[in-house]
Amino acid sequence: MAAVAAHHHLHPSSVAARTPTLGRRHRFSSLPLAARPSSQGRFSFRAATRVLTRAGSTGASSAASPAATTASSLSLEELRGGCTTWTWRGMRVNYLARGQGPPVLLVHGFGASVAHWRRRPTVLVGNSVGSLACVIAASESSREAVRGLVLLNCAGGMNNKAIVDDWRIKLLLPLLWLIDFLLKQRPIASALFNRVKNRDNLKDILLSVYGNKDAVDDELVEIIRGPADTEGALDAFVSTVTGPPGPSPIALMPRLADLPVLVLWGDRDPFTPIDGPVGKFFSKLPSELPNVTLYMLEGVGHCPHDDRPDLVHDRLLPWLEALLPPAAGAVTTTTTTVV
Repeated sequence: MAAVAAHHHLHPSSVAARTPTLGRRHRFSSLPLAARPSSQGRFSFRAATRVLTRAGSTGASSAASPAATTASSLSLEELRGGCTTWTWRGMRVNYLARGQGPPVLLVHGFGASVAHWRRRPTVLVGNSVGSLACVIAASESSREAVRGLVLLNCAGGMNNKAIVDDWRIKLLLPLLWLIDFLLKQRPIASALFNRVKNRDNLKDILLSVYGNKDAVDDELVEIIRGPADTEGALDAFVSTVTGPPGPSPIALMPRLADLPVLVLWGDRDPFTPIDGPVGKFFSKLPSELPNVTLYMLEGVGHCPHDDRPDLVHDRLLPWLEALLPPAAGAVTTTTTTVV
């Protein structure tokens, strides 16, 4: 089984390989290569699609044995030594391929890095805007390139401008417009960004979006905070918050009616609540598209794979075994990191 871990915005990244131990923390620091902003300084959805498609179609294999790849961790030195760098429009894309088998895409949410997959789930596809990036890539790719999707609390857009039917967002619209205006003033944007990435503030935010409070430790705070200190992070933050919301999964999912999709949703997510427009859309989707399977995860927040990886694995692994042909059931994990 091949896993592709992808970074979908301008932050550094690292990757963790599969291990049979669930819910255990494995510490990886970020890889040294960081993506650089393009001359426009904005996130490109087509760029993301091309990056993810390229990563997903990489037919790389590992020199390591299947047993070594699945049963033991990769050291940071192994990760660095095995990385390949691809430059696209001024951005350095860093990826690592291990093992063999059908590729599976791993994409974290905004503000994180692939270190957010440090609990080493086998084959997660996307969380938050990572799910959205995967939906975009799948909708613009051939069916030969994409085998299936796993979406964890999928975002409705790159920012809240995409969610126009939620009364909570409507109440906040004047505040959101004010924030947009202020963020376009560089000194104000810099001061606000520094406040947001303060360790105590980040921890409070993470505690609000995780159901399992024990998962919010100093390591997680640093995993989220580290990329925010890299070159281009402020520009990425501002362009994401103030820019257009981009494609919506509500518009794109009907195009994927022939693609197997697993949707896992934490029911304590304040960012994309199950009773909001996006949550309601995905909750009724299985009744409209037979290719979609949905499971609610009780007591879980916005990042299920890190919040309660055991619950994610309980639903993910059987679905994947049913998806893959019998001959591919026991192949080693391939992990590709895209920065």
